[in-house]
Amino acid sequence: MKRTPMELAAMASAAVPGLTPTGVAGSPDDAADFDAALLLDDAGRRWRVRSPKHLEASMRLETELLVLRTFVPAVRAELPFALPYVAGTVRQGELCTFVYSHLPGALRSIDALVTAGSSVAAEIGRAMAAIHAIPRELVTSADLPSYSANEFRQRRLNELDQAATTGKIPAVLLRRWEHALEDVSLWRFKPTVVHGDLHEDNILLTGERVSAVTGWTDLRVGDPADDFAWLIAANDPRFTETVHAAYLEASNDPEDPHLIRRAALSAEFALAQWLVRGVAAENSTMVDEAVEMLGTLEEDVLAQEASDRRDSQARAADARAAEAEAAAAVRPAAAKVTVVPIAPEAAPTASGADDAAPDTGSVSRVVGAETGPATENSADAATDGHEPGESEPVTARAAGTQQEGEADEAAASGVDTDSGNDPDTGNEPVVDGASGDGAPRDGNSSQPGTETTALPLTPVPDK
Repeated sequence: MKRTPMELAAMASAAVPGLTPTGVAGSPDDAADFDAALLLDDAGRRWRVRSPKHLEASMRLETELLVLRTFVPAVRAELPFALPYVAGTVRQGELCTFVYSHLPGALRSIDALVTAGSSVAAEIGRAMAAIHAIPRELVTSADLPSYSANEFRQRRLNELDQAATTGKIPAVLLRRWEHALEDVSLWRFKPTVVHGDLHEDNILLTGERVSAVTGWTDLRVGDPADDFAWLIAANDPRFTETVHAAYLEASNDPEDPHLIRRAALSAEFALAQWLVRGVAAENSTMVDEAVEMLGTLEEDVLAQEASDRRDSQARAADARAAEAEAAAAVRPAAAKVTVVPIAPEAAPTASGADDAAPDTGSVSRVVGAETGPATENSADAATDGHEPGESEPVTARAAGTQQEGEADEAAASGVDTDSGNDPDTGNEPVVDGASGDGAPRDGNSSQPGTETTALPLTPVPDK
């Protein structure tokens, strides 16, 4: 049942003897759990009233009372902001309404905080670091919840299973959260004291300074990333980065590289928790709101995944193009070989080393490539079984050809191995796959990357 500000003022008068309200106005709070109002009394003092809407919310207020009592004056003096005092309570049935003393400062919307400048963002970061630096013994001695990193992760897995049973969580989000929770490296954090309900409605500012922090109903030892979740919901990366940078500067703990990622997961998972609470309370309005927000989140996730895939494909294509360009830059160019016919009258040698070689007729020499000897002298022919002065078809060939022995053997027997013709037919021998007019038959050269042309040799007449 919703209570009006006037009803809350009347309850405050019953909770705090001598309190005479002269003005009242509504106050922002967790709408699903509390009704809240700000009061002004006849002495000009200000008060805040919080009234629970259900039993669970009432138990949270009683937990906060226990928390605030553990903040003894010595602990409060170490904090850079003020904490509330409980001035009185009043019980109606199972629910207990609390009245708090006035705190300095004023609330600002999340948009106002984002546009306030870097100094306000840095101030928020330092306030968060101070909260996380509260001694853990203060929480554990008050018998408040305390989780190790692994226990906290397991708790999240259990909550995910519970949310999945509603049948209202999109499959894309279930898969996304499950993968994140299964990544053990993501959950290696140092547990700290956590406010647990930190957001703009629980931060009061005076000028650019955080003057007070309220809403201590969920104090615990757990994941510090939970206190950053509301910053992710602000959807302004620069604001979040400024707060985080100031937090790191003020903190004595080493940097947690996965803190912001877990904070984003916590902000998303809060929608599933809201849905579960709505289903448990049989509140159709809460359920409808949660389903709508989950649908919007699903669309955003799908759009982001599609964008990531396009970026990944573009990077892969760029990498392949770079590799191909690098490979082309180091690939050696194919050798260009020119065949120059040498006339019998003036048969120059391919190099100075061949100047003394005898003229044995028209020879094809390969210029521009390293080849074997273009001709064989008469002494070499004799050793191969030929008589001196006997003509022999000489083939222009590249270094290392494997047909040298076969050519010699064919010349000794009088059979043309290249053409396959019997010497008695009278056909002129065809050398190295070339026709009688010097044109290549199959276009294949004797060495890859070279161009050669075999020319017919004119026999040298016997002298």
